[in-house]
Amino acid sequence: MTSIKEHYDIIIIGTGAGGGTLAHRLAPTGKKILVLERGDFLPREKANWNPEEVYQKHRYHTDEQWYNKEGKAFQPQTGYWVGGNTKLYGAALIRFRERDFERVIHKVGISPEWPLKYQDFEPYYTQAEKLYDVHGQEGEDPTEPPRSEPYPYPPVSHEPDMQSLADGIRELGYYPFHLPLGLKLNESDRTKSPCIRCDTFDGYPCLVQAKADADVNAIRPAREKYTNVTLLTNVKVLRLHTSESGREVTKVETEIAGEKHWFTSDIVVVACGSVNSAALLLRSANDKHPNGLANSSDQVGRNFMKQLETAIVSIHLEVNRANFQKTIAVNDFYWGEPDFPYPMGMVQNTGNVLADMIPGEAPPLMAPFVKLIPHFERHLLAERSVGWWLQTEDLPDPNNRIRVVGDKIHVDYTLNNIEASDRLIHRWTSVLKSIPHSAKHVLPFSIYPRTHIPEQAVAHQCGSCRFGTDPKSSVLDLNCRTHDVKNLYVVDSSFFPSNSGANPTLTIMANALRVGSYLAERLK
Repeated sequence: MTSIKEHYDIIIIGTGAGGGTLAHRLAPTGKKILVLERGDFLPREKANWNPEEVYQKHRYHTDEQWYNKEGKAFQPQTGYWVGGNTKLYGAALIRFRERDFERVIHKVGISPEWPLKYQDFEPYYTQAEKLYDVHGQEGEDPTEPPRSEPYPYPPVSHEPDMQSLADGIRELGYYPFHLPLGLKLNESDRTKSPCIRCDTFDGYPCLVQAKADADVNAIRPAREKYTNVTLLTNVKVLRLHTSESGREVTKVETEIAGEKHWFTSDIVVVACGSVNSAALLLRSANDKHPNGLANSSDQVGRNFMKQLETAIVSIHLEVNRANFQKTIAVNDFYWGEPDFPYPMGMVQNTGNVLADMIPGEAPPLMAPFVKLIPHFERHLLAERSVGWWLQTEDLPDPNNRIRVVGDKIHVDYTLNNIEASDRLIHRWTSVLKSIPHSAKHVLPFSIYPRTHIPEQAVAHQCGSCRFGTDPKSSVLDLNCRTHDVKNLYVVDSSFFPSNSGANPTLTIMANALRVGSYLAERLK
């Protein structure tokens, strides 16, 4: 092994919403910071906006194999790049609702109370919205939590055809609102706008670097401004080694270009995403931590969540001329409805439905037949479509867990809270069918193809290293330091004790800023 002699004050493993944001927050401290990223910078190339390359060939997803609870291999839709999965995300940056931090009763169980509440995160939500260029409109959504400041940028406007849809939804008595989005858009002067409102936004890398991701908004500015931040790419972290007492991490073992290297620091932060962070701790088992590092609670890897997500396509008689469609959200059913007083979840637009996306997004049994449809006919279908994304909270279950067998990652996951998800699907389908004629016409027999997002979709992963005050039932303390190892932190979605119906990314970013502020004080 090659020993790296230089010692760092802090090592951050991962550059996504958690690690990238934390690096940006700690850069001004002047401390020696080493950021390790498994991947490289995502290449800028024409394929960034090619739906066949992105959705059918999965050009920007890892080719590694994970395994489901039956032991069957699958290719996860996760990307190893500087910026992590934010390079491919839809940039919907939404605050959790106040009640999401409380104990919430669902039809099938309990979503547990968080040890910290909305007001503890609110200042950091505000900071995160500024850091990630969030565009939104206060006061449109009845479920919106209180804010100390308005959104830093005005909402992304609805194009005429999407405005017609929003108006039709509102005429039915619902409250569509502008989806909060993180992007570099200047609608008052388009000549100064990096964002061009393209039709390849949601799920694509941004060729013009106008998406507010953790690479563009956090890692690059930190490296450009501060010489104390060192980023190493194409570094796979294999294990964390501890002192003889097991109370502190002493070495980080990595693989670089086929060779093993050691790194050392005073503080180590794991920010690899809920699956890979748990896997790294489990792989780091030793005599003092026989069940995995920091796992005296037997909670590392458990309570993995990723929401129940469903894509719906509404097909209309008229061509949808909107170029940038991801602007509408609806929370009217977030907490349920009169005859179902349990949370159902959130509705959002997806980005545009393009002809070459359809085979990649079709349900597995239909995909071979969809590919046989001529491209021209798929194009006619796509240009008359509007994509909708429905997400329902899944509840923490200790049997939904990440395991490591040898060098293989196993994701044991069984859906729960299905009735709430199905009700949201059926309710939103009925809304789409009922939109007044002032909106787009819908086919009279209402074709609404839909697909439950498969196991390989892990974009909204969370849980696996929950935080809490009791070391017997949680992995992390309230500052996201592991109970068992005093210089080891986990700062990504792993810390969530429960999920919600909202996208998790802004909460990951806000928490990274919160923990970063604590660490900055400690590093003084």
